[in-house]
Formats: sequence, structure tokens, C-alpha cells
Amino acid sequence: MTPVLPRARASSHTAAGLLACGLAVLAGCASSSEGAAGRDTSGANPAAPPGTAALVVAVVDGDTVELQVAGQTERVRLIGIDTPEATGGYLPAECYGDEASSFTRSLIPEGTEVRLTRDIEARDRYDRLLAYLHRADDGLFVNLEIAARGYAEALIIEPNATHAEAFHSAAAAARDQGLGLWSACGSADVVLQ
Repeated sequence: MTPVLPRARASSHTAAGLLACGLAVLAGCASSSEGAAGRDTSGANPAAPPGTAALVVAVVDGDTVELQVAGQTERVRLIGIDTPEATGGYLPAECYGDEASSFTRSLIPEGTEVRLTRDIEARDRYDRLLAYLHRADDGLFVNLEIAARGYAEALIIEPNATHAEAFHSAAAAARDQGLGLWSACGSADVVLQ
């Protein structure tokens, strides 16, 4: 049985929209206003981010995690970002891959409660669930935080493009500031020799 996850909604919140979202939070409103660091700034309870509840089982690498969702373990690929490949994977290791994996693990260690939302396409060709991920305790938008801190480049694969502009902006700002992989490697996708 495949869990049904709510889709993310691309919209700008007006005052009326925020009020409706606030009133609908008990019914599972699936969108929120996010600040530059991916934190909920709508005034809604940050401990109640949108989406389906899940628990982190393991961090596979910087952009892939295993989660317990609706009673089953799912491999989940974080939408909108691409971190360098870590050592020990199927692909050649890349500069800053191990650091990206460690950073993701620090954001969502094993046992962390998270919330998932999906976009248009639910799974990739490897049958991984495709999702946006928020920490349940503070609403942190994990995908965006990884890009904003310089651990990933933006990777938008249509039709899953709801937050494309935010990912491109976050990765560009990290590159301009020389954060993470941008100062250590010079660019993304640098294979280690």
C-alpha cells in the first residue's frame, strides 16, 4: 500500500489566505509562508507544518532519506536539490558529498519527526518517493535549508517545480557567499580522484 501524501500548493498568501490557512490547520492545510531560511513565518504554529507525518529511519546521503510513513519504510528523494555523491554509493564520490550527508543527518537525525508533502509526480524511476520535507518540531523546510547552507545545487525536474524559484535563489545565494561546496569545490559535481 502506497501512502497518500498531500500535494504542495504554489500560491502567494494574502491576509485572507493566511486566515483561511490558520483556520484550516486542524484540517491539514498543506501550504505555508516560508522565510529565507525555510522557516514558517505565517504566524501559524511552527510545530504543525503541512503534510503527512513520518519518522526518520536513516539518512542515506545528502538528498535521500529513509522514513517510516504510514507503517512502512519508504526511501524518499528530496525534491528540488542535488547534493554531491557521498563515498560508498553506487556513483563515484564527489567533493563535499560526505559533508552534505553529515549536514542532512544533523538536520534530521534518526528518530526525528518530519512532515512530507509531494508535488505532481509522486515517484522517480528508482521508485523513491519524491517529497518536500519539514521538521515537525519547528517547521524547518529541510530541502531549502540544505541548498541555502551550500550543501546542494538546485535541481528542478518537471513537473515537480512548485518551489523552483526558492531553490534556485537559495543555491545562488550560497554560491555567491562561498558557502559549503561552493568554496570547498569551486562548483558542484566535482568527482574525487
